[in-house]
Amino acid sequence: MTDLRSTLATSGPIDLASRPSDDTPAFEGKKKDAQLQLPQIGEQLMQTQELLFANGRAGTTDRKVLILLQGMDTSGKGGTLRHVAGLVDPQGLKITAFKAPTEEERAQDFLWRIERQLPEPGMIGVFDRSHYEDVLIGRVRELAPADEIERRYDAINDFEKRFVDDGGVLLKCFLHISANDQKERLAERLDDPTKYWKYNPGDLDERALWPRYQEAYEVVLERCSTEHAPWHVVPAGRKWYRNWAIATMLGETLAELGLDWPAADFDVEAEKKRLATM
Repeated sequence: MTDLRSTLATSGPIDLASRPSDDTPAFEGKKKDAQLQLPQIGEQLMQTQELLFANGRAGTTDRKVLILLQGMDTSGKGGTLRHVAGLVDPQGLKITAFKAPTEEERAQDFLWRIERQLPEPGMIGVFDRSHYEDVLIGRVRELAPADEIERRYDAINDFEKRFVDDGGVLLKCFLHISANDQKERLAERLDDPTKYWKYNPGDLDERALWPRYQEAYEVVLERCSTEHAPWHVVPAGRKWYRNWAIATMLGETLAELGLDWPAADFDVEAEKKRLATM
């Protein structure tokens, strides 16, 4: 890869504290420039997504795309969905927001509920949180034994490899913010009655565990960034850059599929003649 994905991809040990959340890798303009580019990126996304969707409907491809959005509270998963997912045709898009597992889901392996939500050929899937919650909050809150957490890292890598081997493409995005970014955004929610609905007192309980969550994310980024499914660390301190970066990477991902329009499975000229007589 010689594009934004390669710039933001990570491998090996990582120190999140050393990475500025307000950085803008590979972007030389300002906020207004990124905002002006989004509609242009959106036009390209619509074209390449329609190719993917058409081939899926025609049964001529096994390709599908899955975007994973992970990050601390207020990192902008919802904002990304509005500004980036909103650029594509909703009929070819499937968004899944994973909450705390139900009793039925707890009775299964942790990947069971994830596998049930994978996109079909021709579709773009978006996971708002994902299977990584089971090695993040599971590790921080000690919801599973240490040896089970260790098993899950390898299980995740194997699961993602199977998805890729089956025609899938994974775009894994960690929305990186600082503790100060989060504090400012939580304060904004408390100062604005129109944002009260976004605020959850439990967010402060999780914020108190910030160092442990950062450590858990560093382990995930090191253990589960693979050649077939690398993690991308997206600086999310500047919301406009976050949106531009993920939209750009999605555009690169779709273009790289190299799809063409599916050929007709009927005699076109014969159908034209039939139509002309009606």
